[in-house]
Amino acid sequence: MVYYSIEGGFQLKGAITISGAKNAALAILPATLLLKGTCRIDNIPDVHDVRTIIEIMRGMGVKIAKIDNNCYEFNADYANSHVAPFELARRIRASYYLVGACLGRFHRAEVAMPGGCDFGVRPIDQHIKGFSALGAVVDVSGDSIVAEAETLTGGTVYLDSGSVGATINIMLAAVLAPGTTVIDNAGKEPHIVDLANFLNYCGAEVRGAGTDVIKIHGTSELEARNYSVIPDQIEAGTYMTAVAATGGELKINNVIPKHLECISVKLLEMGVDIEELDDAIIVRRDKPLTATNVKTMPYPGFPTDMNPQIGALLAIAGGESMITERVWENRYRYVNELRRMGADIKIDGRVAHISGVPRLTGAPVQACDLRAGAAMVISGLAAWGTTTVTDVYQIERGYEDMIGKLTAVGAHIQRIEEAEEEQTTATAAP
Repeated sequence: MVYYSIEGGFQLKGAITISGAKNAALAILPATLLLKGTCRIDNIPDVHDVRTIIEIMRGMGVKIAKIDNNCYEFNADYANSHVAPFELARRIRASYYLVGACLGRFHRAEVAMPGGCDFGVRPIDQHIKGFSALGAVVDVSGDSIVAEAETLTGGTVYLDSGSVGATINIMLAAVLAPGTTVIDNAGKEPHIVDLANFLNYCGAEVRGAGTDVIKIHGTSELEARNYSVIPDQIEAGTYMTAVAATGGELKINNVIPKHLECISVKLLEMGVDIEELDDAIIVRRDKPLTATNVKTMPYPGFPTDMNPQIGALLAIAGGESMITERVWENRYRYVNELRRMGADIKIDGRVAHISGVPRLTGAPVQACDLRAGAAMVISGLAAWGTTTVTDVYQIERGYEDMIGKLTAVGAHIQRIEEAEEEQTTATAAP
């Protein structure tokens, strides 16, 4: 059993460096299937989901050399399979980007239905809609997504929900397809822009990323080029929220401040001080937190991936707050865990009504999913007493060296591994 033990009540002070964006890396790495030659990708976060996509791609014949924990070289010239290893692919949601990449490379793809965090239904109808517009036939009758096209040609697709995943998948399938592809009502998240920048650097013609309409003029070949992944917006937001919860001051390095504005504005409303630098921000809190209301929305709105973290913070803010979740219907599983620590939160559909309490109390809690796990860590850092967080594999899917980074700025947090026999002995002791 692996768990985190947190002794709360200590302010965070110092500096934290943010890793590369998990969501950007998970889109960019499959894109290397489309390139000729060897490229080096830097600032890759060393997290479970990224390591898994790398192993999947190795299983498909991509030659991958590890330079260090955050840098790899990729050569897909001799990739020989359009089938992603099933057991690996089913573990993570981002494996479905291999459908778009394999369609672009092989005109065929077979990938397990996506896994990852369970926030409710994850329909891929918008992905299928996009692939169909390019001339592919898609079958999802079994446990896998199977797509095939004799030829791919540019087409126009309107995304009903502005799906981030569908936007990325269509981009991957379309960059080598002759003609022009138009994605209307496209997602605008920073990792979509980062993928477009990478593809363009390699010779693609992708225009409009970051806006509602993306136009892709298909090219015949993409040349491998070296690239560095953008910093992780959500990791930065998590540590911003952590210092807001504990008090103190953190300099958060390797960030793009503009990407954090949707988070910063809510922390400012709560009484947190934020100073923006060129590629860093300073976050400090030395006065009581005040309540505010939050609605999650697609970028540039407040991110759904920050719902649990801001929920943990609002739980100790004075007054009445509300969170309205407008992206995933099952984001609030973390609320029961916060209640174990003394939080006063009521759920009404997609709305959380939060009455701030003076202090949380340490308790045994579970990381229900990746971001819920981050919220449990934040709550444990701010609480009186000891908090234990189980199922920490969820956290380690998306946060690189969270224990090391927090310990370096004053957190009292440990990662503890217990053998099963040790637990049995402890249970049997009088």
